[in-house]
Amino acid sequence: MKIDILTLFPEFFHPFLRTSIIKRGIEDGFIDIKTHQLREYSSLKHQRIDDTPYGGGAGMLMMFPPFYEAIKTLKREDSYVIMTSPQGQLLDQKKVTELSQKKHIIILCGHYEGIDARVEHLVDEELSIGNYILTGGEMPAMILADAVSRLVPGVIHEESSETDSLQKGWLKYPQYTKPEVYEGYKVPDILLSGHHQLISDWRKEQSIHRTLTKRPDLIKQIELTEEEKKMIDKLSKPKK
Repeated sequence: MKIDILTLFPEFFHPFLRTSIIKRGIEDGFIDIKTHQLREYSSLKHQRIDDTPYGGGAGMLMMFPPFYEAIKTLKREDSYVIMTSPQGQLLDQKKVTELSQKKHIIILCGHYEGIDARVEHLVDEELSIGNYILTGGEMPAMILADAVSRLVPGVIHEESSETDSLQKGWLKYPQYTKPEVYEGYKVPDILLSGHHQLISDWRKEQSIHRTLTKRPDLIKQIELTEEEKKMIDKLSKPKK
């Protein structure tokens, strides 16, 4: 998986690319993430990349030519171009999983009042990380790169990613580690039983229970099995 990020602030990404799982993924050759200074694709004096918007309005707008030249330089046959934008589709785990199958992703980071709208002709998809406005597209780009990278085979253990919250629609079951008891707070007995099937059943029930209580909106997006429907009915009934 190759990810190219077009930004005015490549230094913003330095700690991200040099830390923990992402760093190891890059060093082991599973992912290749590079930042590109957008100013290097400007032909104007002082490598200017912004100007006032036609028709008037507040602030400065990022110009189209630098993005055009950068994408033309970086794009190849299997490239997928994404622009981070509050107008885009809301990023979720389903979309992240889909993007992790791509060979090459180019991410555009906007700034100021945004990017000249002609860039939309060069973009395959706009994505948003939430219904709020940030000062630039660097943090959304970082979040997108992180979420996609961890699903690339080899970056983390496959079993770990398969049981993540939201990977199959459900929130993850609660987890515990040593010590068994601390200041009266105990690990559930079932997890100490050594009975793998009972533990698996308990985790499934807990996963559904957590989703029902914390994020019931997610259930509408899940294609439920008959077993899951019965479990939801059981957990939804008020306790006597």
